[in-house]
Amino acid sequence: MSKLISCAKRVLRSTNVILSQQRYINAQQPNNDYDLIVVGGGIVGVTSAREMLERHPYLRIAIVEKESSLAVHQSGHTNGIVHTGVFFKPDSLNAKLCGEGYRLTCAYLDKKRIPHKKCGKLIVATHVNEVRHLMELYQNGMANGIPNLKLLHNEDEIREIEPFCRGIKALWSPETSIVDWVKVTENLASDFKANNGEIVLDFKVTKFSETNGDKAAEYPISLHGCLDSDILRTTNVLTCGGLQSDLIAKKTGCSREPLTIPLRSEQLLIAQEKQHMIKGIIYSVPKTSLSFLVPHFTPLMDESILYGPSTLLSPGRESYKWRDANIIELFSALRYPGFIKMVSQNCTIGFEEVRKFIYLYSQVDQFQKLIRELKISDIKRAQAGVEAHNVNPDGSLVKELVLHRSTGSSALSKRVIHCRNVPSPGATNSLAIAKRIADTIEIELDIGNKWCRKNTQTVLQ
Repeated sequence: MSKLISCAKRVLRSTNVILSQQRYINAQQPNNDYDLIVVGGGIVGVTSAREMLERHPYLRIAIVEKESSLAVHQSGHTNGIVHTGVFFKPDSLNAKLCGEGYRLTCAYLDKKRIPHKKCGKLIVATHVNEVRHLMELYQNGMANGIPNLKLLHNEDEIREIEPFCRGIKALWSPETSIVDWVKVTENLASDFKANNGEIVLDFKVTKFSETNGDKAAEYPISLHGCLDSDILRTTNVLTCGGLQSDLIAKKTGCSREPLTIPLRSEQLLIAQEKQHMIKGIIYSVPKTSLSFLVPHFTPLMDESILYGPSTLLSPGRESYKWRDANIIELFSALRYPGFIKMVSQNCTIGFEEVRKFIYLYSQVDQFQKLIRELKISDIKRAQAGVEAHNVNPDGSLVKELVLHRSTGSSALSKRVIHCRNVPSPGATNSLAIAKRIADTIEIELDIGNKWCRKNTQTVLQ
């Protein structure tokens, strides 16, 4: 059956045949009318748009991005790791997404010849109290089918892989890679444009409304930009807003909960003369279920090496520098009951993160447990990133893929789907997430007809 579908897609691309089921397209439509608009030009938005267009090449699909280029925010500030999924419980959705995402990403990088480096990941126990948790990670990794995962039993075995690293036991994942996710996003966008997809940059969606006039039946939704003349009409909408996801969802009547809390991720840059001490990714054993707080060394594609993070509440959703603070966004996060409960439930961790940011000596103690030769003179602050973390009213973090739409009978309720939360690691998972988002769009918005995978369980909430 899959061969027949692939053959049909090739025929469509080569002959431009218009099928009778093509009820979403009009050959005379102007440039601002679409069958599907994807709001958000990060890696998840781009992969989702690409996936939909590959499945349905007869649709007119556009990606709308408020910045002048793609992958400006979270996708452009990630540390570049292609994760294998060792931190996830077996049979969980996140484990399945990461496993599938890893395989799809590696195949895509090889196919497109995108520069990447298989440097491996070492998770090191430096104290006997950490061994039990390390063994749990090993069992998770084996159950998740992580390729070539290996347990190292002593410091000699550790130093065969990382000559300057110290520890009593370690977990070695040699297939973990690093890549520039901006370049990956650009390649995915090129695929999308090659299939006649359109990308609209510098278009900030300020409002969604129901279309008026003779186009209302065919294109019931209008997206408004900053100028009165900036209007795009469409039949369906998918939003992948990342740091702005809750604010965008609210524009169509969705609840703002779970609220998006921006957390600022501070990294340290290792001095160039000491970079030879770290060959691959080196993690400490996690002491918390919040994996984004686990300190680690990460080599980048430009051969620089980062250590971190220390994580604090960001003074704004896009405040990469402290002087870019947004008082309204900061106050909104501080007064949210879910954030207050999250802080109260994690006071010890919170104080430790603040201490790490203020006193660099506290981080020296951490990384010297792994690399004793590094000193405070060997580090300096690097550019920070801001990550979106969605928090429930009870203070718990949302860790699963969440798709929402508002209730009601209007087009804004029926034909707009919001991607509210992307499980970490979002970039690694993106190609797998795109498939699930596309499945949901096909089912919920009735796109695809006979190609729709009716046996797929929707993840829409």
